[in-house]
Amino acid sequence: MRLRLTLALLLGQFASLALQAQTAKTGHWVATWGTAQLLVRPQPPATPPAAAPAQPAPGGRIFNNQTIRMIVRSSIGGQRLRIKVANAFNSAPVVIGAAHIALRSADSQIVAGSDRTLTFNGKPGCTLSPGVVRLSDPVDLNVAPLTDLAVSLFFPGETGPPTSHGTGLHTTYISKEGDATGQPAIADGTTTLSYYWLAGVDVEAPAGAAALVTFGDSITDGTASTPNGNHNWPSLLAARLAHNKKTAMIGVANMGIGGNRVLYDGTGASALARFDRDVLSQSGVKWVMLLEGINDIGRVGTPTPEAPTADDLIAAYKQIVEIAHTHGIKAIGCTITPYEGAGYSREAGEAIRAAVNTFIRTGGAFDAVVDFEAATRDPANPKHIRAAFDPGDHLHPNDAGYQAMADAVDLSIFTRK
Repeated sequence: MRLRLTLALLLGQFASLALQAQTAKTGHWVATWGTAQLLVRPQPPATPPAAAPAQPAPGGRIFNNQTIRMIVRSSIGGQRLRIKVANAFNSAPVVIGAAHIALRSADSQIVAGSDRTLTFNGKPGCTLSPGVVRLSDPVDLNVAPLTDLAVSLFFPGETGPPTSHGTGLHTTYISKEGDATGQPAIADGTTTLSYYWLAGVDVEAPAGAAALVTFGDSITDGTASTPNGNHNWPSLLAARLAHNKKTAMIGVANMGIGGNRVLYDGTGASALARFDRDVLSQSGVKWVMLLEGINDIGRVGTPTPEAPTADDLIAAYKQIVEIAHTHGIKAIGCTITPYEGAGYSREAGEAIRAAVNTFIRTGGAFDAVVDFEAATRDPANPKHIRAAFDPGDHLHPNDAGYQAMADAVDLSIFTRK
């Protein structure tokens, strides 16, 4: 009996040590940055001669033997990190020949000594089949909160239309040719404000760290904010969280897509269709902030079967909250901001917006509410965005408006049990 007890204790100790070793090996990963990927635009039909080089689709581009260096900003820091690459919607595989990450100095330049080669299962590159998401092997790199990182991907062959995020709001540098992933700078190429195949960056963080996903449309994406200024409201909120001791280990992944809708696909898959990929798949996610619906409402009064009712949107919100709760994620509802005077504003749509906002505030479905409408509306005309926040389209806030939105978030939401 004593022998059995001794063996049982030893086995228990071995199991505990094995679990500790496994935990030490895998770590606690939390998203420090992320972006949502768009539906791939179809490539136009080939024109004679058949051997002619493929041309990019309107608004898109194709890469061949080129390096793309993308700038991302951390929200929380860490000493080990990994990247996430994805071929979310393309129908053909794409080959990544090499990948690097470094601290960014200025423009496309990296901080000397900070460059790290990324591998995938110990290999320098990987093939992304259609729909595939790949995590790189972790690398050691001391990253502070709110730090610019440079992620460089080399594509040795023709890629086809890329899986991308169009409103990156950070300059991306594209080499003329060749593998420049380890170069100090990319000075001879072209630039865009988009991300390509890069879906996220994770850091290994303390056990108490967690991620917030901001889920929405162009107002979450940051349209009309200053490029390279980190002035969309999720970035400004990330700075507030980082500077508050009680919330300093909360990462922010911005999953906004310009033109996105809750109920139907548009510039990206609908919020209902992409929730699993863009929210549930984020490392360490604990909260989701939902600000979406204005593009659905903009269809009201147009001759289309995709015009929603208030009940349609409310039912979709309830579905999103239920899915979040099923996965242990707290859902924060954000009221839809004013849009009177915007190109698609309609009185019938305004009635739906008001009904939806009433549900968000008083319906009891959400774990917490952030009143972005109250933060941005004109006190003299609540249907209209405040003049000081209006860049001219009467829909998207400017930098000051996004700051007001970030400031409207009660940080105690993230410290409640």
